[in-house]
Amino acid sequence: MANSPHGGILKDLYIRDEPIQAALQAEAETLPYVTLTERQLCDLELILNGGFSPLEGFLTEAEYTSVVENVRLPDGTLWAIPIYLDIDRAQLDKLGVSVGSRLTLRDPRDDQPLAILTVSDLYQPNRETEAIKVYGANDQAHPAVHYLYHNTRDTFVGGKLQAVNAPQHYDYVAIRRTPSEVRALFKKLNWTRVVAFQTRNPMHRAHRELTVRAARMRHANVLIQPVVGLTKPGDIDHFTRVRVYQAIMPKYPNGMAQLSLLPLAMRMGGPREAVWHAIIRKNFGATHFIVGRDHAGPGKNSQGEDFYGPYEAQDLVLKYKDELDIEVVPFQMLTYLPDTDEYMPVNEVPQGTKTLNISGTELRRRLKTGAPIPEWFSYPEVVKILREANPPRDKQGFTVFLTGLHASGKEAIARALQVALNQEGGRSVSLLLGETIRQELSSELGFTKRERDINVARIGFVASELTRAGAACIAAPIAPYDEARQLVRQQISKAGGFYLVHVATPLEVCIKNDRAGVYQRAINGEIKGFTGIDDAYEAPDNADLVADVTKTSISQIVHEIILLLERDGYIGDR
Repeated sequence: MANSPHGGILKDLYIRDEPIQAALQAEAETLPYVTLTERQLCDLELILNGGFSPLEGFLTEAEYTSVVENVRLPDGTLWAIPIYLDIDRAQLDKLGVSVGSRLTLRDPRDDQPLAILTVSDLYQPNRETEAIKVYGANDQAHPAVHYLYHNTRDTFVGGKLQAVNAPQHYDYVAIRRTPSEVRALFKKLNWTRVVAFQTRNPMHRAHRELTVRAARMRHANVLIQPVVGLTKPGDIDHFTRVRVYQAIMPKYPNGMAQLSLLPLAMRMGGPREAVWHAIIRKNFGATHFIVGRDHAGPGKNSQGEDFYGPYEAQDLVLKYKDELDIEVVPFQMLTYLPDTDEYMPVNEVPQGTKTLNISGTELRRRLKTGAPIPEWFSYPEVVKILREANPPRDKQGFTVFLTGLHASGKEAIARALQVALNQEGGRSVSLLLGETIRQELSSELGFTKRERDINVARIGFVASELTRAGAACIAAPIAPYDEARQLVRQQISKAGGFYLVHVATPLEVCIKNDRAGVYQRAINGEIKGFTGIDDAYEAPDNADLVADVTKTSISQIVHEIILLLERDGYIGDR
C-alpha cells in the first residue's frame, strides 16, 4: 500500500456537503478580502487539497518559529519550510483585521473566493533568522532570500482555513490531480510501490534512464510530478516543460509511469527543500522519492560558490528517513558512455572509460545557435519542442531604442532603419516615435519627471510585447532619464534583444535643426521643463552605439546598427 499521509491523516479541506459549501460561499462574499500573490496562491492550493498535510492553514508565530528553528511543528511533526500569509499592516488596518477576524482569500486571476481564513495570529518575521536557518545564508543571491526581503509584506497572518472553491486552472486540467486523486489512481492501477520524481526542468534521456533505473531497483512504478508553480527566475516556462514531459512519457516501458503536475512554489532551498518535497510526495501517496545531485539548488552565492554541497540534500533527507516514512532513492549524476550506448552513474564508471555530457549552458547555446543536439542526449521529440520555444536569433524579436534630444535626428534614423529592416525581411517591423506615442497612448500626460517616466514605461511595455512576438521594434523617444531607460532595458531584455542607441547630436545643432521653434520658446520661458534647456538630459553611459549626425551620415548610422544586429544573429547569416 502507498504510504499514509504525513501526520497520519490527509488534510483535504474541500467540503463535499453542498449546503455547507453554499453557506461558506455566501459568507465569503460579505467578508473583507485580500487578493493572493502567485506564491500564496500555490501555497493555498496545496494546503486546501492536502498536499501540505498536516497543515490546515498558514503558520502562526509559534509554528513559524518552531519550523524555522527546529524543522518541526510545535507538536514535533517534521516540517521543513515555513508557509505563511504575508500582508501589509496598513492593508490589514484598513480592512479592520485583528485576531478573531474572518478574511476571504481571493484568486488573483479571476477574483474568485478560494478560502476563508480565521485569523489567530498577527506577527512580524525575523527575516535574517529565516534566511540563515532555512536557506543557509543571509545572502540575497539566493532567490528565496531575495524574495523574503523584497517581496514579502511586513505582517504575517496565521490561522486555519476553510475551503470555498478550488483554484480554476485552464491548462493541462487532465493531469492536474489532488493527493486524493493521485492516491485513487494508484489504487485503480494496483500500484503499491511508487517512485516519485521531482523536476522543474525539461527532461532528457538521462532523466528517463535515471527514473527507469530507480523503478527497477525498487520494483516500483514511476510518478513523474513536475513543478508548475513558481520556480527559479529564468527557468523555462511550464507550458514548454509540460509539452516535453508529455513527449517523453511514451519512452517509458508500457504501464511503468504516470505524469501528474504539482502547483508548488519552489523556494530553491536545497536540503530543507528536499525534506519538504519528500513530505509532499508522501502526501500524494508515493512510497519512494528520488533525491539527486544538488536537489533544488539555486546555483552560486554572492561569492561565486555553490550555496549547497552536491549531496547535502540527500544527507538531510536520509537523516530524517525514519520520520518521513518514505524511502529515499539517492542518485548521483548520470553520464553517457558512447561505446556501449548507455547511461551510468558517474561513481560507477570504470576508470578510463570514454564519457560524454552536455551541460545546461551548452544546451542553451545549441538551442540559441541552432547547433545539433545528439539523440544520445535527448529525444528528437523533446528537441523539437525546445527549439520551438527557443527559436534561433534570426527568428527572435528585438528592440532598437533611440534616445536623444528633440531634433537630434533620432526620428530620421528610426525611419531609415525601418526601411532597412523591411528590406531585410523575415519579421514585421514596428516604429514607435515619441510624438506618435504622445498622441496615441499618452495624450493625458504632461511633462513632469513622473509623467515622462510613465510615457517611457508605456513605450517599453509595447516594445516588449512586440519583441516577445518576434517583431522588430524601433522606438525613438527623448527618454531623458537613465532610471527609466534602465527599466525598459530590463523589461525588453527578458523578451528578446535590446539595443540602446544614444543620438548625441550637440544641443546647439538641435536648436538649429528645430524648424518648429520649440527650443526658442523654451529659451524665452514660454515652455517650462523643456529637456536640454531647463530640464536635464541624462546621457546614457551604457549605450550600445553613440551616434552624432554632425559627424556621421544617417545611412552610416543605420549601417552600424545593422552590423550590431548581424553580429548577434538577429539578421543575416551567422
